[in-house]
Amino acid sequence: MYATYVIWTRHMRKFVQQTEELFGLALQSVLWVVLFGVGMRGMIGAVGGNDYMSFILPGIIALSALGGAVGGGMVLLDERLRGIVKEYLAAPIPRLSILLGSAASTATKALFQAALMLVVGLLMGARLSVNPIGWLGALALLAVFAIGFSGLALGVAAISRSIAGYHGMIFLFNLPLLFASNALYPLDVLPGWMRVIVLINPATYFIDAVRALAFGTAATLPLWLSGLILIGFAVLSMMFALTLFQRSLRA
Repeated sequence: MYATYVIWTRHMRKFVQQTEELFGLALQSVLWVVLFGVGMRGMIGAVGGNDYMSFILPGIIALSALGGAVGGGMVLLDERLRGIVKEYLAAPIPRLSILLGSAASTATKALFQAALMLVVGLLMGARLSVNPIGWLGALALLAVFAIGFSGLALGVAAISRSIAGYHGMIFLFNLPLLFASNALYPLDVLPGWMRVIVLINPATYFIDAVRALAFGTAATLPLWLSGLILIGFAVLSMMFALTLFQRSLRA
């Protein structure tokens, strides 16, 4: 665990010192909420009696977590190409701790960006529930969700040979996963065949749970089921990343 903490600290120190990345995340948060959220609210108005800004904000947060996961994979790929990973491997630490350090830093950045989006969303008219326990539950699910997609990104980064190849592979599960979810529209308006696809997507369970916990919307899916699926997804994703990472070391 100490090795994970050291790698997390290294990544977070670099994040704080690189003002470009920090500013980029902040600006991206504002642009998504203000331009996309406000624009869509002007067209749609309300969903199920709730303001559309409150409805769409969890989906925008999910998108930021997906983008953060891609960035976390990029960090590992950059360290591989520059030989920094070999320095990690020279130390007597578990291989999993390298991946967990990267996943933890990605989750931390996702929490930071989500906080910014939440503040901007509230200023734009989103209505938060009055249940602080629900807020903490939503943050916990965000961390699990970010770690899950970090595992996928880290697995792809472990076998990619170039930055261009990484982005080509990662695009297959980035934006398509967002649009094949309940981020922009409620489940009950979808045709049956699309609802099946949406229910396979872990982002659907995260978004539905956050709407219920943080914004007081009635949950379409059981909260216990959403939590269980997200935890299982995170575990399987990290196993996937570890398998490909170990395979890349033998190549």
